[in-house]
Amino acid sequence: MLYSFPPAGDALWLEAMTGAPREMCLPWTRVGLSEPIPVADAVRGGELVWVADMEEMARRYPRSSLVLPYAFAMAAAPLTAEGTAVGGLVLLWPASHPPWLSDDERKALDKGCRRLGHLLRQVAVSDGPAPPDEPRLLPHPLCARGAPAGAGELSAFIARLPGAACALDLTGRFTFVTPEAARLLGADAAELVGALPWAALPWMDVPEAEDRYRAALVSEQPTTFTAVRPPDTPLLFELYPDPSGISVRITPGGPRPERPAAPDRPPAHPAATVDEPLKTGPGRAGLLYHLVYLAASLTEAVGVQDVVKQAADQLMPALGASAMALMAPQDGRLRILGHRGYDAGLMALFDDLPLTADTPAVRVLDTCAPQFFADFGELEEAYPGVVHLDDKVSWAFLPLIASGRAVGSLVLAYDRPQRFPPTERAVLTALVGLVGQALERGRLYDTQYTVAHHLQAALLPRYLPAPPGLRIAARYRPAGHGLEVGGDFYDLILLDGTTAAAAIGDVQGHDIEAAALMGQVRTAVHGHATAAALPGDVLATTNRLLVDLDPGRFASCLYAHLDLVAQSVCLASAGHPPAVLRHTDGRTEVLRIPPGLLLGIERCADYPAVEYPLPPGSVLVLYTDGLVEQPGLDPDDAVTALAECVARADPGDLDAMADHLIGRTGDPVDDIALLLIGVGRPGA
Repeated sequence: MLYSFPPAGDALWLEAMTGAPREMCLPWTRVGLSEPIPVADAVRGGELVWVADMEEMARRYPRSSLVLPYAFAMAAAPLTAEGTAVGGLVLLWPASHPPWLSDDERKALDKGCRRLGHLLRQVAVSDGPAPPDEPRLLPHPLCARGAPAGAGELSAFIARLPGAACALDLTGRFTFVTPEAARLLGADAAELVGALPWAALPWMDVPEAEDRYRAALVSEQPTTFTAVRPPDTPLLFELYPDPSGISVRITPGGPRPERPAAPDRPPAHPAATVDEPLKTGPGRAGLLYHLVYLAASLTEAVGVQDVVKQAADQLMPALGASAMALMAPQDGRLRILGHRGYDAGLMALFDDLPLTADTPAVRVLDTCAPQFFADFGELEEAYPGVVHLDDKVSWAFLPLIASGRAVGSLVLAYDRPQRFPPTERAVLTALVGLVGQALERGRLYDTQYTVAHHLQAALLPRYLPAPPGLRIAARYRPAGHGLEVGGDFYDLILLDGTTAAAAIGDVQGHDIEAAALMGQVRTAVHGHATAAALPGDVLATTNRLLVDLDPGRFASCLYAHLDLVAQSVCLASAGHPPAVLRHTDGRTEVLRIPPGLLLGIERCADYPAVEYPLPPGSVLVLYTDGLVEQPGLDPDDAVTALAECVARADPGDLDAMADHLIGRTGDPVDDIALLLIGVGRPGA
């Protein structure tokens, strides 16, 4: 699979593939760069990702393993040009491949990736970054095998052999059927060639048939399964794959599989042809995998826009839709929460419609019943006066149900005519049911997120004073998980014309309770500081308050009293990481002091203070542990590394220094608060 990465994009687009049918790769036609998928990890990290077997796939990439529960090895590699990511490459090997890449394979892969990266860069420059509508399906190189005899002679030779046999190409379609195989399957050989087994033969439309075909295709290992031809003839299918396709032996009288009686099936589907792949739709196994993959994806969606993105990424390619819009009621209006494949100007015409409007999107909300329109004539008949404003030819309007009520509606539009048979309607209903539940969770999360951030913004200082002789820069960065709020805080307090106080701290937790407690701790420190208390007394008094509140949480804090006349800083710590001082000559010093107990543990805790020189031109760096905390790294080594980074930064621009220090953490494992205090003019 070959992916492109448009400039300034946030997703990889599947450009071309070979060796498997398009349907197997539908979940990965568009891959977000932050998703837990091998090719995204490879491009994001800039290095090869190797998955040796299905056990490792299940351990490292459980979501992908749900859709591809087969034996294979995989390599995902980034494609770069001039140091910039332009795409990704995914290669699959059969299960017989050793659990590592050989030196020759690695060299060939590196060389091919360099070449592909250069070519993708050229294409992006000349043709622009437009993603493809559909990935190109390329023939597998091993399919171009020459035959020593003519096709007719080979067919006659095989027909004379005893037994039944047929052949499938890489898309699963019949390419050859012996007369005996046609007899056992109960169909005409001419009607079978070019069709999918589970489409041409209704009794083969069982998950096991397509699943075993997929297993053989991906693993390139022989496999078997048994199916019952009505009324009661069990047939054993033996699949023998190679990179060019699958040879199948059919034997009557195999063991009859145990399964519950099925309801009467609808009339047989007409045989599909290679030129009309959309007539059959995805097989039952494919639909089951899409249900599982969509469910797994939506469990990771943490907001409404995540739900919109996952729904578009999974539903549109799986169902062949060319456009999607997701809507929800709000204040008596129907608001469009997100869309894909539609023009923004067109969506603006339908946004904010009253819930009294007679439109399909509104009606499915009222009735909780989906509506399907195979063509514009059907839509116009149901809604007289409707105007055809786009180039779509079929539509499905679906209610999003959660907790027994409609929480939104979703429209899928198609460029090609759709008949929407009962089985497809059932699949659509099941899929959007998952979206409805995720949408309700997403809206609740967004509400909590907004409340939490407003709370935290109110508790942190709206602005910091600018005392004469001091330069200030501050940053707060959430860890990027949960509600992205926490208990980190900072403050700067102007005491008089020549003295100031600074505080930085971290309340245990990453939730609204932590943010609320942070506000109480910061207020207590601020109040005691303005009462001219000594640094140790400020922390001791705040500690007693926290013990009395008994919140069941602890807090760290570093308090600094700055005297600009004496050119000194007096520090006291309640279990907080030490400050770093950058001198005018670029030398850095870690200001270590005896750490007292965390606030909130022991009512009579003592907090000794230590005084350090604070020369003009120096920069005092106060921070929370999220700036230095890394798994497996010793805390002292982490602080030393921070000091080295501070030494290399430009003290003349504190905002640039703050951004540089925050940026070095990548994806932090904890919240970060950072306060930089520059003494006097830079270089003074």
